[in-house]
Amino acid sequence: MSQHESTYKPGSRLEHWMDERLPLMRMMHGQFVDFPTPRNLNYLWTFGGILTFCLVVQIVTGIVLAMHYIPHAEMAFDSVEKIRRDVNYGWLIRNVHAVGASMFFFAVYIHMARGLYYGSYKAPREVLWILGVLLFLLMMATGFLGYTLPWGQMSFWGVTVITNLFSSLDSIIPGLGTKIVQWLWGGYSVSTVTLNRFFSLHYLLPFVIVGVVALHIWALHVVGQNNPTGLDIKTANDSVPMAPHAVAKDIFGLGVFVILFAWFVFFANPLVTPPHIVPEWYFLPFYAILRAIPSKLGGVIAMFSAILILVFIPWLDTSRVRSARYRPIFKWCLWFFFFSVLALGYLGGKPAEGVYVAWAQFFTVYYFAFFLLIMPIVGVMETPSAMPRSIAESVLGGSGRPTGAAAAPAKH
Repeated sequence: MSQHESTYKPGSRLEHWMDERLPLMRMMHGQFVDFPTPRNLNYLWTFGGILTFCLVVQIVTGIVLAMHYIPHAEMAFDSVEKIRRDVNYGWLIRNVHAVGASMFFFAVYIHMARGLYYGSYKAPREVLWILGVLLFLLMMATGFLGYTLPWGQMSFWGVTVITNLFSSLDSIIPGLGTKIVQWLWGGYSVSTVTLNRFFSLHYLLPFVIVGVVALHIWALHVVGQNNPTGLDIKTANDSVPMAPHAVAKDIFGLGVFVILFAWFVFFANPLVTPPHIVPEWYFLPFYAILRAIPSKLGGVIAMFSAILILVFIPWLDTSRVRSARYRPIFKWCLWFFFFSVLALGYLGGKPAEGVYVAWAQFFTVYYFAFFLLIMPIVGVMETPSAMPRSIAESVLGGSGRPTGAAAAPAKH
């Protein structure tokens, strides 16, 4: 996919001179203008661009906030209030950064769900998927670290509770968990040292994410984009140039997303807090899994395993068909998996008692059973539905041969 010819033509003597020495514009044009894109992509494929937008917004607003934030236990909360009240447009910058974290996770969950539904993790996209899981882990770490920075009651106890989870490792190797907790704290209790460490990591990790995103995009442009049929591009009729076709769709999708983003920034009430201390909504499914296990160590292992198991999906799914659109049994199992994740998110915000724990245990069992049992078994026993012979046929019908004006975009 990365070996397609670029139609870039330098327009000035300076561009000619630069193209002969460092063909950066030729590379950008080839990868983001001429790049062959499946002609049947829907709006779920706009979330890659939306996530890039979210990352840029978080970095820009984060840098501005860091100029005024003081990572000290006695001054952090006041510095956040000063940003809101005294810094020019500080209230807006902080709201955009805080809402941006939620919108970032909202977009990434949809992006991951689309990948699961259409089989974007299958060969030859295994490395692309693993890089995506790594990005998800880095996002979760960055989000948790940012959650602690206002240093209010929820932040303080959030740090205390989450870091203390590592003390459960003492039951495996005596003293190991305690040493890890003390290393995270920078001492024997949560203090200014802890806050300073978390602030430093929160500032650093977004730039690590940028590096992994670059690898993610590189891997995508090597193997090419997946599509709703799960079929590869076989002929020129199966694809269109990225610009203006996919770019126009990305811009429209981003526009709708920005409107939703702005609504939360300007109209959501930031003073509403839950009746008891719980993590941010995007952590709640994994928090529910943590609390569903009676053993502290078992809960910690289950919580981290729920994320790490995503790395092995390309090998757990035994079906040769990528898209769940053509997998009748798997499709229903996958929809119930999505429902289970939403249910775990709801249960994670409820008290860990009574029926809430019982339902959390049920959905936790299904969460792991989906990957460890359903994916391998259904992939072998299921009979897929009839599939189109090509991407073009799924769009145009018949032989998949466009006529007239429709044929022109296929030339690249």
